[in-house]
Parts: sequence; structure tokens; C-alpha cells
Amino acid sequence: MARYIVRRLLWMIPVLFFISIVTFALAHAVPGGPFDREKPLPAEIVANLNKYYGLDQPLWKQYTDYIGLTRNPAGEFAGVLEGKFGPSYSSRSRTVNDIFRDHLPVSATLGLAALAIAVGMGVPLGVLAALKQNTFWDYLSMAVAIFGVSVPVIVLGPLFILIFALTLHWFPVAGWGRPSQMVMPSFALGLGSSAIIARLTRASMLQVIREDYIRTARAKGLSERMVIIRHALKNAFIPVATILGPMFAALVTGTFVTEQIFAIPGMGKYFITSITNRDYPVVMGTILLYAVFLVLANLVVDITYAFLDPRIQYE
Repeated sequence: MARYIVRRLLWMIPVLFFISIVTFALAHAVPGGPFDREKPLPAEIVANLNKYYGLDQPLWKQYTDYIGLTRNPAGEFAGVLEGKFGPSYSSRSRTVNDIFRDHLPVSATLGLAALAIAVGMGVPLGVLAALKQNTFWDYLSMAVAIFGVSVPVIVLGPLFILIFALTLHWFPVAGWGRPSQMVMPSFALGLGSSAIIARLTRASMLQVIREDYIRTARAKGLSERMVIIRHALKNAFIPVATILGPMFAALVTGTFVTEQIFAIPGMGKYFITSITNRDYPVVMGTILLYAVFLVLANLVVDITYAFLDPRIQYE
């Protein structure tokens, strides 16, 4: 197992290197520049800014400056290899590291809460639907799942605000910092993911409970609860664990719509505005951060397989 983990971590290096090259090339291929405005800046100012940030250099030199293999002419910005993601062209008083430090914990907290709600709702609904197939509970569970998949956050968020904040006055309308302000955005964000998990859990459970080893466990006299929890659910959870890796990475790195609706100071807003403003360091840093979360989450998922199914070996 240890050898497998080390090998996967080493493979992460070329993966991130490839992602950085593709992202850098695509970001710079978009027309326009970081200092374009509706009211154009004087050419001298633009030239000085480009020189200061090294944007007047060839693309290969800009990339090596960003990675940290070389230094830009001003020599002021360390590279990613030193843990520095560079300056932000839009928020010039802050670096990308400052943005991550201030706003990533907010997005991560919201994402983890939404993921907990997604798993806490989706798995029981899926199990209930599978065990009560073609009954009222099955139809009800799948109706909730279909509702979660069909209704996007951009509709669900304002609906929650209208009902639970403006009408019932249970929660604040927006903002961040208090536990009561986490409830509505977490449920709005987690409901769609819970629907996906519920449908996948149902399909997997229906397949597992028809296997021979489940009939054998029942024939041995084990209680139905023990059969479901120890034998059926453990194996049925493998497909669910597979999607939890990408889902975790997507949720914790920021969701623009949810954060915008509930006025949450997370990473989603900065990522979207960085694309429109051609803020290359923020775009690069956010995507690389997402890639790191995705690779590590998938590694954790692969390790989890060995605990869910002892037949899986990594040596």
C-alpha cells in the first residue's frame, strides 16, 4: 500500500505539469489582456505594467517565470515551485496566495458542509429506495432525487431565501460567519449532489442485494440489518465513493452561483472574475489548486476501495 501511495504521489507531478501547460496556453489564447478597459489606459502605462509583470516576454519565458524556473525581469515574483502563485492583476494590493488564504477556507467550509449533507441525505434515500423497490418509499425517494437534479442552485437558492428567510424568518438572508448563515447555502448546494448519490446508491444496492453472498448471509441466520449494513451497503458504496472524489474537489474550491446568491466571500467569485479580467495568475492558481484536490481526493478514494472490498490489492 505504501509503495502504491508513493507511486501515485510521484505521478501527480507530471499530471500537474501538463495541466499547468494546457491552462497557461488556453488562458493566453483568449483575446484581450489583463489591462484592457472600457476606457483604455495610456499606452505608456500599459507598457510599464506589462514590463513590470513580465507580460512583454515570450510565452515560454512567462511560463518559466510563473513556474519558478526563471525570474521575470523585475525579479520580484517567485514561482509556483516556491509555493508562490504570483500577483493578482485585478487586486494589485494582494497576491494570489493572499486571496487563497482569505477566501479558500470559506469555500472549503461551505463545500464540506454541502458534501456532508449530500452523503447524509443521498445514501439513506438510495438504500431506502432499493430495499422498498416499487413501493411508495421508492417513488418518494426518487422524486426527491429527481427534484434535486432538475432544480439548479440558481432557482433553489432564491426559493430558500423566500421561504426560510423572508417568510418564516428562520435564517438570515445572506452573509457568512455564523452557523445559521451556513444552513441555506449548504442545503442549496448539497441537494443536487445528494440526488446524484441517491440514484447511484439505489442502482448499486439493487445489484448487490441480488448477489449470492447476500442470500448466503441471510441463510446463515444473520439479521436483515446486519446483512444490509455489513455486507450489502459496504459493497454498494464503491460506486458512490468513486464520484465523491471529483465531487469533493468541485465543492471545496468554490461555487460561483451559490456564493453569489448568498453573498458568501468564497473563491467562486474570484475565479469567474479572473477569467473575464484575464487575471492569469488567479486562473492558473485556482485550476492548479483544483487539480491538486482532485488528484488527492481520487487517491483517497482508491485507497478506500481496499477497505470496502478486501479482494482489491495494490501490491
